[in-house]
This record gives sequence, C-alpha cells and structure tokens, in this order.
Amino acid sequence: MFRKIPFVKAELDVIGMTQGYARRPGSPIKNTPVTPRENMISLFYDKKPFWLPTFGELMMTGSEVYTNHLGRGRAEDITDVFGIEWEFVESAGGSIVRPGKPLLDDVNNWKEFVRIPDISGWGWEEEAKETVLDPRFSHEMSLINGFWFERLISFMDFMEAAVALIDEEQQDAIKELFAATTDLACKVVDKLCELYPLMDFINIHDDWGSQAAPFFSQDVAYELFVPYMKQLTDHIHSWGRKATLHSCGHNEDRVQCFIDGGFDQWAPQTMNNIKELYDKYGDRIIFSAWPEQFDPETCPEEEQRRIARKFVDDFSAPGKPVILSQYGRFALTPAFSDEMYEYSRKKYAEIYG
Repeated sequence: MFRKIPFVKAELDVIGMTQGYARRPGSPIKNTPVTPRENMISLFYDKKPFWLPTFGELMMTGSEVYTNHLGRGRAEDITDVFGIEWEFVESAGGSIVRPGKPLLDDVNNWKEFVRIPDISGWGWEEEAKETVLDPRFSHEMSLINGFWFERLISFMDFMEAAVALIDEEQQDAIKELFAATTDLACKVVDKLCELYPLMDFINIHDDWGSQAAPFFSQDVAYELFVPYMKQLTDHIHSWGRKATLHSCGHNEDRVQCFIDGGFDQWAPQTMNNIKELYDKYGDRIIFSAWPEQFDPETCPEEEQRRIARKFVDDFSAPGKPVILSQYGRFALTPAFSDEMYEYSRKKYAEIYG
C-alpha cells in the first residue's frame, strides 16, 4: 500500500492526543498524510512504513472478560477460572499467585485438577458492544499470563514448573497440558476476531528469562513450546491478524525460537542487545527498539535531534522496519519526536518511493 507522498511541515502539527492505557498518559497525534493504522499495517504487511512509529501509535486494548477469567485481574485480588488466587501488589503494579497453595505438584496429574473452561458464556459480546475502538489506529489485545510457561508457573509455582520442564517423566504430560491450553487460546482468539474487526494484533505473554539468561535451554524451547506457539500464531494469522510477543528477560538467544514459533514482532527489554538482534534477525521479525540514553531535562535540543537521526539511521534498513519501544519513552520530547518523524518520513520516501 506504500505510495510516495512528499513531506510537508504541516505534518508536525499536533491535532489531538491518544487515549492513555494502564495509567500511562496519551501521546500527541500528528497531522499525518495517512492514519497511524495505515502506517502500522504498511509496516507489518509490506515492510514499508511511511514513518518510524512509536509504541503509542499501537493502541493496547484490554478485555475485562479475559482478565477476570484467565488473566491476573486489574488492581484487585481475584480468583481465576482455574481456582488460582491472585493478590494485587500495589508496589509492583501487578498481581502474583497467593503463595503456598499450588494447584499441581506433578504435571502428570493435571487432568485431575485443571478444568479447561467453556468460554462461550463469559459475556464477550456484551463487552464488545461497550468497547469503542478508534479506527485511526491499529489495536492490540493483550492476553496476559499466556498459555504456556507463565500458565504452568501459575499452576505449580516457579521452581516446580522449571524443574518439570527438564523432568522426562513429566514432559509428555506438559505437552498434553500445553495442547489443551493452546486449544483454549485459539478459542479466545476466535472470540476476539469475531467481535473486534479493528483488532489488528493479538499479543501473547510468556516470560522466558531472568535479567541475566533464559530460564531454560533452546532444546527445551523447541521440544515443549515452539510447536504450540506455531499452532496459535498460525490460528491468529488465519484470521488475517498479526501475532506479537511479550516475553520479558534476557532472551536474545531464543529469538530464533520466537521466529520459528511464528511471531511477527517481539518487544525485548533493555538487557538485550537490540542492535545485534536487529542486524541479525530484523528481516525475519519486527523489533521494538530504543535510542541511546539521554536525559531529557539536560540534553540540548540539537543533541536530541542528532540522537533521533542516528536512531532512524541505525534501524531503517530496507525491509527491516522497527517500532520505537516503550523503553524509549524517555526520548519522546517534542524535539526528538519531531526530528524522528520528519527524518524517517523523508528517508522512507527515498527508500521506498
């Protein structure tokens, strides 16, 4: 869908603000020649964006129906559909499983304790009727707590779940459990895609690493996770949507697993070497990237503009687009934002025009 449209200064005019999400403020909306949704679709489907977008141009949308049954709740304690009790921790801004009461101590027993729910009567239709999505933007539904490792942790606690992955006597049962939870995930995707025509992206959560390293080996990843990831992402793609991944931790050594699992985009945390990842894998998966660090309060405007241009130059190889990550939100001053937009608009018009 890319077409060459010469940049004009009026594009920098701010014509509104996006709606914030999860206690984060909204972002300025520029006077762009195509909508942010058209730009995002061009980025993901054609690999030819009109400008380098920010995370704030992909609207995150939550479902209370999902969150209260399969997620971790919002700012309150809940019991999910599996009977797992979640406690909200104010200082962390999120919820954890109430300790000391794991649902499972051996995955071989999962069928005795885990009841895969029928999601049809949860009120999806009523919620969708009350949810208004702005057609100027792409929208992404985030499925917190996922369906694989994070879900297994919620059933067993972390240590027991990690041990189960390498216990040969539990691995077949893990595959059975993940087959069941993946089928459940596909049914959730069906509901979302049926009811939200403007939902372009489905975001799956599954944290795989600590600050220093992945939680498990690549062999374990390919044996126990990648086949079920691919089943779910294939299902998302069958609806004409894109599959994005939230996976916290030092997971740069598992990117090939994410690619083979069918994910279209991953937003790594800053302990990962984003430039090396981009150079090696940027033609096969879209990354959310960030610029070099600076202090918005003390950094001169011209230096901010230089950093913006360098960021665009570093992450704009043809066919390898990126999104500015939430970990680059520190940089979104008026000077940096305007320079990144204008410089990328002109550069992409030359590259793809």
